[in-house]
Amino acid sequence: MTRSQPLTEGTYYILLSLIEPNHGYGIIQRTLELTGGRLELGAGTLYGAINNLLEKGWIALYSEEKESRKKKEYVMTRIGRAALEEELERLEELLGNGRKLLDAKEKQRQTDRFAGTARNEIPGGLPERNGDSEGKGASCIIQV
Repeated sequence: MTRSQPLTEGTYYILLSLIEPNHGYGIIQRTLELTGGRLELGAGTLYGAINNLLEKGWIALYSEEKESRKKKEYVMTRIGRAALEEELERLEELLGNGRKLLDAKEKQRQTDRFAGTARNEIPGGLPERNGDSEGKGASCIIQV
């Protein structure tokens, strides 16, 4: 299954909230819980997304109480789970690449800081080589 667009944050949390059957208010509460209150889905946003997810077949109506329009429960389908798993893979790739590059940059910073510290600890700095009168660059040829 290949999607052309990443999931919106709201859709992502709606799908997570529908791993087990849940109703609209329960989805809002679950999203608040999962995000520590950072993401609050409005009713219009939620029900627009629910209708969209129903059309895509990513969720299905699980049960409906006929006397009350508020008591519809929805659940994620296999297609919805596949979309959620694909999004998780995309997010893991984003996180992995970000961490890899940030960690590499931090290691380079530490190496540069260590090299600067070591250079400063040598009395008079590093010896002059190839016209570097300040002793900042070191180039040498090692023959074995």
